[in-house]
Amino acid sequence: METPYETEVKFYAPDLAAIQKRLEEAGAVCTAPRIFERNVRYENETHSLSDKGIVLRLRQDSRVRLTYKESGKVEDNITQRPEWEVDVSDFDTMEAILGKLGFSSYLVYEKYRTTYELDGAEIVLDELPYGPFVEIEGDADAIRRLIQTLALETLTAQAGSYVGLFERVKRMLNLSFFNLTFKNFEGIQVPARVFTTNEEGA
Repeated sequence: METPYETEVKFYAPDLAAIQKRLEEAGAVCTAPRIFERNVRYENETHSLSDKGIVLRLRQDSRVRLTYKESGKVEDNITQRPEWEVDVSDFDTMEAILGKLGFSSYLVYEKYRTTYELDGAEIVLDELPYGPFVEIEGDADAIRRLIQTLALETLTAQAGSYVGLFERVKRMLNLSFFNLTFKNFEGIQVPARVFTTNEEGA
């Protein structure tokens, strides 16, 4: 079986409405209207997955998906990493199976996502508890073309994952809670400088 790869880039995008307008003007098709998404990441008994760059995640929005990712590479802010994903019928049952296999939940993160397709790539508008982002997934050439089409060159690319960015937010704002939920961020204003300042390890 050939290894499937996820190739993507994400940008901190304070004005998602402007990007959505550009998408629609360019003829993008909305394949999934705005929906709440809940993600749970799992660890093994020795908590070694994250140290190896491995992600084991269960996601629920309009469906339920189990995802496994390995560490990858970043070039021109475009991240490519091996990814396997499968639909499952029931979140709770899958979580129970993971528990029986020795995996336990260690992080919950939430977002709202609106999904578009254009020129063979997927573009998502993401609203995280700490801020808005746009993410493009497709082959590298399509990603570069869409960055031009959507005038994203002036935005700050984010090479890290949303969980990695969460660690940056916690570090820079001295936050102690562990889960990336909207409830935890109630009343907290996250300044743009958190995402526009170059910081190693983000």
